[in-house]
Amino acid sequence: MTAQYAETQQQTRPQAATKPVRWAADAVATMREGAGLRLDYSAQSLWRVDRVIDEIRREKTPYAAVESALRGFGAYAGEVIVRHRAGAEWWTVGGDHWIRTPDGRLWDPMDEARRCFSGDGSLRLLCRDAATRSDR
Repeated sequence: MTAQYAETQQQTRPQAATKPVRWAADAVATMREGAGLRLDYSAQSLWRVDRVIDEIRREKTPYAAVESALRGFGAYAGEVIVRHRAGAEWWTVGGDHWIRTPDGRLWDPMDEARRCFSGDGSLRLLCRDAATRSDR
């Protein structure tokens, strides 16, 4: 790795993480204040997030009403991955925020939150898969 490449990575990583880290913190605060639910950035806490999204879906809440909350839940899951998977980091691709793991894979936690809302996803399983991929 060249020094210039390393310097570029150090400059772009924080910029790519700024919005999703804020969205995740907002989701944590909202859940604590609004639902009395503590999220601690652990992989186990994603069980609770999956259940909250499932409850919202079962209440037939319109997507437009929960779009920003789902973004926050996805960002929270992404932050869990970044904090627990060595070398994982936020990336911005085409205006979307992704997690890149050391094996080169890109993970889209915001899309996974939307998939959870449609009944076809799991932030807990996304985190498990991203955290256990082998670096080949």
